[in-house]
Amino acid sequence: MELKDTIRAIKDYPKEGVIFRDITTLLKDKDAFKKAVDEMAEKIDDDVDKIVGIEARGFIFASALAYKLDKGFVPVRKPGKLPWDKERESYELEYGEDSIEIHKDALEPGEKVVIVDDLLATGGTAKASVNLVEKLKGEVSSMIFLVELEDLKGREVLSGTRVESIIKY
Repeated sequence: MELKDTIRAIKDYPKEGVIFRDITTLLKDKDAFKKAVDEMAEKIDDDVDKIVGIEARGFIFASALAYKLDKGFVPVRKPGKLPWDKERESYELEYGEDSIEIHKDALEPGEKVVIVDDLLATGGTAKASVNLVEKLKGEVSSMIFLVELEDLKGREVLSGTRVESIIKY
């Protein structure tokens, strides 16, 4: 089975000229979902302490990987979702700015983490996640994405960080 074949392409969503890669068709297929998680797990070093997942779809893969690899799971969330002391990092969007947050006690200094998300596009959210981990004195071992949209050059924004992806468009 080709994982790429389990992802639905929706033309002109959310706006004209965009092809949206809908992973819900992969997620509902138990064999495809298992294969995706297994392939992602193979790319993660053994000496990692925690798996960091980016809201929202990154949680799906990060929590499955944390369970499979017997590691702790740390959520990176949109503002206002975490109830404790937190660090915030802002990043640029096409039109404006957004932020993400992490609990200040989510990592111990020196812990190695893998940051996980479903999609690497422009790299803004991913880079902000790296910055959050570094604010907590953690070390980003690598980042792993189910899908990478190569034309949007997110990998370049993450230069200096090991980036892995399973499916490339």
